Amino acid sequence: MRQWAAVPERLYRLPTLFPEAAQPIEAVVARYQRVAPAVTRFARTLSGNDHLTVLLGSVAAASEDEVVVDPRLFQAAAVRGAPVTPDEMAIASALHEVLHLVSTDLDQELIDQLEKAGPVATTLFFALEDGRQETQALRRYQGARSVLGDLYRAALGAAIGVSGALSQFVIGCFLGAARHLDMSFIESRADPQVTLVLRESLPLLDRAAAAPNATELLPIALELMESARRHGLIAERGRDAPAASLASERREANEATEDLDRVRLISPIVHDLEGYETTKRVPMAATADSERKGPAELANDASTDQLLRVSQAPVVYLPTGMGGKLVLEQVPSAFARFSAEGRQSMAAAARRWGLAQRQVASELFPLFAANQRRGLRSGYDQGDVSPHAALFIGAGLYQRMYERRAAATRRSYAVSLLVDASASMLQPRGDGAGRSPWGLAAAVLGAITLARLCDDLTVDFEVALFNRGFAARETDTEWSFTRNLSQATAGLRRTQGGAAARLTSTVNHYLVKGFGRRWREAEDLLAGLFYAAAEPTAASTAVRRDPRTAPPLSMFERAANVDEFNLIHAAERMAKLGAQVRVMVVLADGMTRGSVEALESAVRAIERSGTIVLGIGIGDDTVAGTYQRFEVVTRPEELTRAMIDGTRGALRRGLALWGLDTWWQRPVRSMKEAVNA
Repeated sequence: MRQWAAVPERLYRLPTLFPEAAQPIEAVVARYQRVAPAVTRFARTLSGNDHLTVLLGSVAAASEDEVVVDPRLFQAAAVRGAPVTPDEMAIASALHEVLHLVSTDLDQELIDQLEKAGPVATTLFFALEDGRQETQALRRYQGARSVLGDLYRAALGAAIGVSGALSQFVIGCFLGAARHLDMSFIESRADPQVTLVLRESLPLLDRAAAAPNATELLPIALELMESARRHGLIAERGRDAPAASLASERREANEATEDLDRVRLISPIVHDLEGYETTKRVPMAATADSERKGPAELANDASTDQLLRVSQAPVVYLPTGMGGKLVLEQVPSAFARFSAEGRQSMAAAARRWGLAQRQVASELFPLFAANQRRGLRSGYDQGDVSPHAALFIGAGLYQRMYERRAAATRRSYAVSLLVDASASMLQPRGDGAGRSPWGLAAAVLGAITLARLCDDLTVDFEVALFNRGFAARETDTEWSFTRNLSQATAGLRRTQGGAAARLTSTVNHYLVKGFGRRWREAEDLLAGLFYAAAEPTAASTAVRRDPRTAPPLSMFERAANVDEFNLIHAAERMAKLGAQVRVMVVLADGMTRGSVEALESAVRAIERSGTIVLGIGIGDDTVAGTYQRFEVVTRPEELTRAMIDGTRGALRRGLALWGLDTWWQRPVRSMKEAVNA
């Protein structure tokens, strides 16, 4: 098998499209991905290659074991009106495209003959080849055939109504070779003259449907063309002006192809000779240039990669019933490059802001140690001797006399820290001694302090950043991030129009340190993030000096965050741990630009699930309207202390529920009240 390149953009244009919001392309692609395993099995059966893989994208590879399908073809199919479900459309359109990619392979002699045969004969040839492949390849897949038949039947009336005589004849030849519809159904809608020619052509169409290969179709196409010419469906060529006659015939052929596209699903490789050459030949040349077999990026398209990325992102549902995509990524590992500078800067900031992590840990440690001891024994007289000791002795199970177990009475804890990572968090603001960009820096330093506290107390802990904009990947540097951003934006504007902004400016959730990862493994990342936030001028200079290895500072965009989706996702992830005491701390310097009501509803729902949510507003008091427990800070030392004191109070409250501490017996409206209670 050979490889396929990106297909011409003109082939996706349909006569009529649904409104953009009705069929967002990322939803169409996500629907395809649910049926992708079935499509892969179909492709392997059809090709006889058990190692064949079907990929989405516009990257052609120099491998015989891959087929690459452009996802825009599925969008073109999804906007068609027909009595089929979206899932049926997804699998039928995918099978349709794959069967043509696997089955179409024209030899050079046939291509040379097509170039000499003329535009109309070539149009008829590809219409017959399209239909022949559908007849033979889908013979064992009647479900897919029925869906395609419904699509063609639904589109036929409108297509015939705006088509000329030659177009109607070409449509009839395609449907006759494809065997999807009874010819009487076609004839009842076509012009009388076209109906007459189609009836005469039935034996030729039967031969086309049964032809063993594409080579036998060209003589049939030539006979059909002559029949159409005899009945006046094609204008006679003028002998005095052959160039003008050829141009006229080319226009007629192009119109026929466009009208046929109103009925069939578009597949570039059997669309016309140009589509075949573009799809087949360009990747082959690039593969030959590589002088080797194996994976090779030959036509990478950042816009298609971004489209696939958004389609694969999970949908997060809010308590209000709203749903939205949330792109999940690890924070770029290149930030660790600034770790050495970050540690020096953090040490100075910790002294300046007066952080005392060890004091906090030592205060809570005796309570946590007592809690851990509670779970060591089974509960029978503090676990001294099991009441079943006699039975154990009789059975020789002496080791069971003192039954020790990790009882469910031992409390487990989890803390999740969410930090606003929009560009406003890097802007200078008053710090008591002037103005400096302390927002994100203080949040990261507080995160490191909390991480050490939780590590000392054996509390599960995670740190995540959230923002809105073009999402960076874990492997991104400044160079790769800005390159992907510009290419994806330009490509999506060209192919998706007004939907490009939605596809490139996504709601993003970056995991810095996950629950299943030791915080020391993420310490370099946190230190690098601190340096980028605390010393943005120096960090920007380093990035400009070597953008190919420097972290992507451009990921911190001036964009409106949608906090509520990030809160719900973090709460769901934390709930999966099974911890009885769960604490979420959210840091932001402004209100969500999604829905204030949705954010308030999300916070209430998370609180009802048993998670304590602490909202900290950095120089902004809008947190008071959405969080039950909140704090507004205006100085860096206030921020880090609010994070630590709020978490400490929530952990002590969890201990109090089991009689280990009587502190915090009532709900509070602010973290100041909690700390001072």
